[in-house]
Amino acid sequence: MAAKRVLIIGGNGIISWWVSSLAVELGYDVTQLTRGLSSNRAPIDGVTSIRGDADDPASVRSAIGRGEFDIVANFRAFRPEQVALDIELFDGRVGQYLFISSASAYQKPIAALPIVESTPLRNPFWQYSRDKIACEDLLVATYRDTGFPMTIVRPSHTYDGGNMPFPGGWTAFQRMRDGKPVVVHGDGTSWWTLTHSRDFARAFVGLFGNPHALGAQVHITSDESLTWDEIARMLGQSIGVEPIIAHVASERIARELPDLGPWLLGDWAHSVLFDNTRIKTLVPGWVATTQFSEGARDIAGWYLSMPSRQVVDPAIDAAWDRLAAL
Repeated sequence: MAAKRVLIIGGNGIISWWVSSLAVELGYDVTQLTRGLSSNRAPIDGVTSIRGDADDPASVRSAIGRGEFDIVANFRAFRPEQVALDIELFDGRVGQYLFISSASAYQKPIAALPIVESTPLRNPFWQYSRDKIACEDLLVATYRDTGFPMTIVRPSHTYDGGNMPFPGGWTAFQRMRDGKPVVVHGDGTSWWTLTHSRDFARAFVGLFGNPHALGAQVHITSDESLTWDEIARMLGQSIGVEPIIAHVASERIARELPDLGPWLLGDWAHSVLFDNTRIKTLVPGWVATTQFSEGARDIAGWYLSMPSRQVVDPAIDAAWDRLAAL
């Protein structure tokens, strides 16, 4: 029997690289559609690469040609017009279309915990989340009208070695080393969930070709919940430092760093706790196994392995100086 054909749109990202790698390992015939930009991620043996840009419909049409796929997973769809293009392109030529949404789409403020897939979707703070909701609405309506074989997947804060869960990349590590305060929003006691991409990938690939996932919405997250103070301390421990933490109101941080404001107020500032019953039912035996104590060491190791990665963001660094001094 021929291997199932999988198309991954945007295959070199934080999550999609791990998904592509695991899918190849499990015997899928994987094609990645990317923009062809340079990546610091290792090439994956066995992957076929084609060139296209999700913001350029003509390039996607040209790259796909008349190809048919058992699975299409789009990691580069952020607006409903992009999803509409996918529906047009793949209707009748895909067995399952997986849309990567976001757990930030769940209502903010959150009315009740734990968060389940039926928790209402509403985010008045962040346009990114509202666009993802609009994409979901289009897919749900199309599934109801025509049976388009979609599955909606909502990651929360997913990371791998190169992704620091504080703004500015290496900046927080350098401040810890220098004995300068690291800014943590609120009082540091709100709950957060961090999921390693390798754990996410095992659940996500487990949905491939799963008939019970068609028409469904499912989030994939770790079961581990940590306070933001605990996250900062684990990162400090990964480089042998006890960090100095400065607690600053989220609204004040948003005023100081307006580009980060919608992200902070629309996601990070809210305690989250996820009920993962649905994904564990769809993918029996799956559980996220990477605790953040291990993940923090992965992050530190990535930066420490190459001095060129140890770059301080001057804007974040200066803003944290100002915020910590207040």
